[in-house]
Amino acid sequence: MRLEALRRPSLARRLVLLAAGWSLAGLLVSALVLAMLFQQAALRTLDAGLLERIDNLVSGTTIGPQGEVLAPALTDERALRAYSGRYWQLAEPTPEGRWSTLVRSRSLWDSELRAPADLVARLQAKPGEPVSYDTRDPLGVPLRAMASQATLPGRELPVIFMTAEDRSPIDREVRSFAVATAGFFLLLALTMAVAVVVQVRVGLRPLFTLRREIAAVRRGKAERLAGTYPVELKPLADELNALMAHNQEVVERQRTHVGNLAHALKTPLSVMLTESAQRPGPLAEVVSRQAEAMRQQVDHHLRRARAAARTQGSGERTSVASVLDELARTLGRIHEDKGIDIDWDADEDLFFLGERQDLLELAGNAMENACKWGRSRVRVRAEPTTAERLRLTVEDDGPGLPPDRREQVTRRGTRLDESAPGSGLGLSIMEELARAYGGSLTLSDAALGGLKVELVLPRAEA
Repeated sequence: MRLEALRRPSLARRLVLLAAGWSLAGLLVSALVLAMLFQQAALRTLDAGLLERIDNLVSGTTIGPQGEVLAPALTDERALRAYSGRYWQLAEPTPEGRWSTLVRSRSLWDSELRAPADLVARLQAKPGEPVSYDTRDPLGVPLRAMASQATLPGRELPVIFMTAEDRSPIDREVRSFAVATAGFFLLLALTMAVAVVVQVRVGLRPLFTLRREIAAVRRGKAERLAGTYPVELKPLADELNALMAHNQEVVERQRTHVGNLAHALKTPLSVMLTESAQRPGPLAEVVSRQAEAMRQQVDHHLRRARAAARTQGSGERTSVASVLDELARTLGRIHEDKGIDIDWDADEDLFFLGERQDLLELAGNAMENACKWGRSRVRVRAEPTTAERLRLTVEDDGPGLPPDRREQVTRRGTRLDESAPGSGLGLSIMEELARAYGGSLTLSDAALGGLKVELVLPRAEA
């Protein structure tokens, strides 16, 4: 049931998902951009330190008496310790586009700094500008390196000044920053998701209120929409009120028309019945029988029109327990000579969505037939089946009704005493009235041994 509800289109879910999707995408991109900016800022700081050391190398390097390159006596202890993570190296370009090492820091021991194969070409393409690159030391530790080419006095070939430093601390800081940023943005995303849900719920609250008011009108708790709605929904509420008023007017007009027609027909029928009774004979019997059938049809269709109009109207709420109690008392007195025991049960908060007179007719016909044809016991139960339906069952311990006759006795216009003598009256009328309310009538064998009449009817909220 929950999966089926999730598959249904939902405006609130659509708005929440869209807002959450865009927010999460924006936060993800922002987190990545911030991590990249932090990494670039850290690398710029490291590059600035490397450039400063290259400047110190360039300013302190000299040429010896025999043309050899003499590196300055730097006081950086890390450059004196083997594989300490801070290195420098002096080299000269070769005709093949490579370089050969001239002097290196003691921290390199007997190794050399690694560099890209096109380093010399890049330095020669932009003389005087440093070139930054990433490499690894002899132990495989990641390094940030910088190289610059300069010409020293007294030497024809230029000298390549190279320096490098362990970049692992920066990488760790970047990872820590990324994790902290991700955690912060995740918390921010959750906060924004909650805010989006609250915003959507608050923003769509008038729609939910409108839905509840429409449901209240449909269940008979109100006659029109009376809430105050924003300007976007007020025209819709006004149109719905106008539509309900128009429908009510049409229904009332139809009820009046049917009632007038029925009353107009009843008078001639009464005259025909009176005249036929005063002039006995074969013709009078035919006229009397057909006039009585016509009057029954008029009553039947008038009842159907009245029930249909009531179900489309405001929807009156009727207590099922009070109706069953009234019927049990009345029928108990009527059938007192038979000693019929009427056992009924219904919750006090169970309500029929319709007029009291119609429930009296529905339940009354079923209980009257059960009392008439039951031997000593009649059991009546009313219970809710769903939020919008209730079930009313009436059982007796009488002779019952054969299965092959049950469909016939509920056929439109057929009376039970004519089609199946000895089984009661009014089932066809009950079936039509229940159908007019959107319900149903079912006949089956009762647990008590007789006939079981089951009515499914609309239920009103308590």
